[in-house]
Amino acid sequence: MRQPALTATAAFQALETHAIDAEDWQMRGLFGADPQRFSTMSLEAAGLFLDYSKNRLDARTLELLADLARERGVEAQREAMFAGDKINLTEGRAVLHTALRAPRECALEVDGQDVAADVHAVLERVRAFSDAVRSGAWLGHSGKPITDIVNIGIGGSDLGPKMVCLALRQYSHPRIAMHFVSNVDGHDMDAALSVVNPETTLFIIASKTFTTGETMLNAATARAWFLAHVPPAHLARHFVAVSTNVDAITQFGIDPANMFPFWDWVGGRYSVWSAIGLPIALCVGYAHFADFLAGAHAMDLHFKEAPLEANMPVLLALVGFWNRQFLGCASLSIAPYHQDLNRFPAYLQQLDMESNGKRVTKGGLPVDGPTCPVVWGDCGTNGQHAYFQLLHQGTDLTPIDFIASLRPAHELAKHHAALLANCFAQSEAFMRGKTTDEVRADLQAQGLSLAEVERLAPHKTFPGNRPSNTILMEYLTPSTLGALIALYEHKTFVQGVIWDVNSFDQWGVELGKVLAKKIEAELTGAATPEQHDSSTNGLIAMAKAAV
Repeated sequence: MRQPALTATAAFQALETHAIDAEDWQMRGLFGADPQRFSTMSLEAAGLFLDYSKNRLDARTLELLADLARERGVEAQREAMFAGDKINLTEGRAVLHTALRAPRECALEVDGQDVAADVHAVLERVRAFSDAVRSGAWLGHSGKPITDIVNIGIGGSDLGPKMVCLALRQYSHPRIAMHFVSNVDGHDMDAALSVVNPETTLFIIASKTFTTGETMLNAATARAWFLAHVPPAHLARHFVAVSTNVDAITQFGIDPANMFPFWDWVGGRYSVWSAIGLPIALCVGYAHFADFLAGAHAMDLHFKEAPLEANMPVLLALVGFWNRQFLGCASLSIAPYHQDLNRFPAYLQQLDMESNGKRVTKGGLPVDGPTCPVVWGDCGTNGQHAYFQLLHQGTDLTPIDFIASLRPAHELAKHHAALLANCFAQSEAFMRGKTTDEVRADLQAQGLSLAEVERLAPHKTFPGNRPSNTILMEYLTPSTLGALIALYEHKTFVQGVIWDVNSFDQWGVELGKVLAKKIEAELTGAATPEQHDSSTNGLIAMAKAAV
């Protein structure tokens, strides 16, 4: 049954009317009128704290947004997802990344498959293997322990494990260095191979089908490099696979006993909780990997059970929808004030933009409004000295998610005080801004002439009234990181339901891949050149001439 158009719903139309009234709202005034605004527009869940008070909305806005969520079926779709219904309609699949982090006793059967039993059987294999490598029981062919692990994957098979290993570096094994190769650009593989030793390196090939073009090219290069130094009989001690294609991995030379499977109901950008997380267990240890899963599960329970009005992922989604639909915000900046989260914005780019970067509804009709914003960002203090200028005084309105931990994992107290001061000051500055009158007063207090004051005032005025959220945690731990990722997963899901798009397919990835195969064959001489447009023909000719 097709959903009615978003703009035709009663809740949306009520929001449209409300948005007209809200056009001239100033957040300074909203805070001034409600001394309890911070406490009423913040909440805690699963070890995280969300302050969404610095947004251009009020209690009525939130009521209407919750009405919209109900009218669009968020609660029913949430229930369907957790039950294992095939909500990925274009591929006819369930969406069960939540089952990957659920405790063993959370029984779930889908199409006759005991999901919980299967998940924990694989997790047990991940535990045993990671324990063996970390303890030194698993040795390379020459009897030396593993010192370097190279994960070869792309998309979700790279972004998730890489981001988490960097974020949890304080828990990493002192003997083992982690390397991640994803780019088909040979510079990426060359950089990794130039610093590792074939005697002490373990390669993880992460590809569900063992056919992903970029991954398999990199895997073949790694294999050739290894066999240039070591006899083929030893390859199985140095290569393992996260895959389901037993025949292909066996032909490659990997022992099927060292293949870690996952399932078609695990989308790539939601796969960090599966065997794709093997590098994480190897890096930080299985106990910390289990805590990572437990933190995500705690957020799952909150998302599943909390009413919409007190549900952290739902509120984050509704605020984001309000900013996108009614304030015209075409992008969202992620600003982690924690250096170890430096790859988190890139991780969220795939999660959000591959999920909800869609232009048609589940029923195949054009979406009647804007969908996913462009997601981008960098560590906070770096961003302050780069693109924050545009966020403060540019012509576009860009919401920001500030993310920080209240306590650091180091003992450099002055650094952390400065870090948090910058984080909190920026969120205040985006909200308050600085009026022309305030600028004039400051400049006059500095003794500038009236003419100079008037000349400089426009340049030093900040419009403010720019929305942001702040997400805090006590420490960045495996548990809080798991909860943070799950928070954004569920936020993405809720927004997808509101827009009525399928958040779990990614057909937009395919077209470029198909065309690339044809052009690669033309570049290498394996195929007769086709007639492309003049630009593509010219670029191909330049590349062939450069060989």
